[in-house]
Amino acid sequence: MSKRQAAAPAPGLLEAFAQTFDPLFGKLNQREGFRRYLEGLLLPTERNKTLTGLANTEPGVGAQEARAQSLQWYLSESDWDEGVLNQRRVELLVKEPSTAPNAGGALVIDETGDLKDGSHTAHVGRQYLGKVGKIDNGVVSVSSLWADERVYYPLEVEPYTPAAWFERGSANPAFRTKLALALDLVQRAVQAHLPFKAVVADCFYGEDRTLRSGLQQLGVGYVMALKPSHSWRHRVDDLGSLEEVAHATPWGGSKQAGAWLAVDRTFRDGHTERWWALEVVAGPYGPHRALRAVVVTTDPLNLPALTTWYLITNLPAPHTPRAENSPLSAAPLAEIVRLYGLRTWVEQSYKQVKTTLGWAQYQVRSDRAIRRHWLLVFCAFTFCWWQAGQNRADRLLATDPALQPTSTPITGQSQGQKKPGRVSGSAQSGLARRLTSGPKLARTSYHAQALLAGLLGPAPAAIHSAPS
Repeated sequence: MSKRQAAAPAPGLLEAFAQTFDPLFGKLNQREGFRRYLEGLLLPTERNKTLTGLANTEPGVGAQEARAQSLQWYLSESDWDEGVLNQRRVELLVKEPSTAPNAGGALVIDETGDLKDGSHTAHVGRQYLGKVGKIDNGVVSVSSLWADERVYYPLEVEPYTPAAWFERGSANPAFRTKLALALDLVQRAVQAHLPFKAVVADCFYGEDRTLRSGLQQLGVGYVMALKPSHSWRHRVDDLGSLEEVAHATPWGGSKQAGAWLAVDRTFRDGHTERWWALEVVAGPYGPHRALRAVVVTTDPLNLPALTTWYLITNLPAPHTPRAENSPLSAAPLAEIVRLYGLRTWVEQSYKQVKTTLGWAQYQVRSDRAIRRHWLLVFCAFTFCWWQAGQNRADRLLATDPALQPTSTPITGQSQGQKKPGRVSGSAQSGLARRLTSGPKLARTSYHAQALLAGLLGPAPAAIHSAPS
């Protein structure tokens, strides 16, 4: 058997990252395409991340140049399996200690839409696009994201295909709603044995009883938003909505269920905010019921729209008979607040994958090519976290005598400074050694890492109950 040809290496740690995916590509041009595509996505955003931009050719006429055509073929026609690629990507995140998921995290479900012209691109149609806040022509996708107070990263994505694409519209068995796609993404995470404490989502998902029932059948907890006007059957003179209960509850004095409880939220930049949480005891909700409703706000008197959450959860309240018999772990009010606060990460992820990594800048039409572009953006995003983990391991290796390699270390140069590498095939990383850096390294790898580091500042961190 002939020796497999090596692809032209990517700069710095990106080559070590790419080598972990090489077994998934049976052809040299596929391994080359993977490296060149990630290099383009990770460069600063002076140019759009279209195929001509990624290949560094002139827009329009440059699409006929060989390097642009090569990337076009890699994305649209080449016979690699994007599902297997994503599985390997998630495996890297799970195995890396700094990004490994844990049972205290959240599985965030959300959808996003992007403007697209024309009518021939797969999944395009006139539909509500959250990015522009109105109905317009575009493509919508539903994705799952794992998050805790340390890191966040996307797991999977599914495009939503409008009913107009199907014969008989929504009556066609092949048509799937965004809610059905969301449930499928949760089921995949469960089947992959990815740990999380609760599914977290906004009110589009929280208001749907069918989705909540499906999550209950999967045996997973959830903390999802409801509309302020969320109501139940009630007598004319009784309180009948979450907003009414919140306005009718006096502020301060009691720590019992049905009273406001002070909760302090501490953020990564060091500042602390006092919020208030109310365990609703009305209608079908209460700490002893199958479902709990919680109102969380910065101002119990005025309930400002931008900083007030109306939440529903199936996580049992502590010290109740249901908590003793439920397979789900109990969650006090502070834990409910913490879990929903992790949803902040999905908004921050959109800022990076869309603004910097070119999520919606593809110029391809087929379903397969669009999915591949999205997953390659996920790979570029994953590289940023993976590289940060490798750099932390390097610093530990350089400062701990017990971890010093017995053979001669490999040195790489970045931004004029030499930095020790790890021995190829070390037990700690299982990755090939890095290559000597060149002028391209600083912009390719360190730019993306610095951007991710910038996202950590406003992230939610520790939270605890405070005396009211």
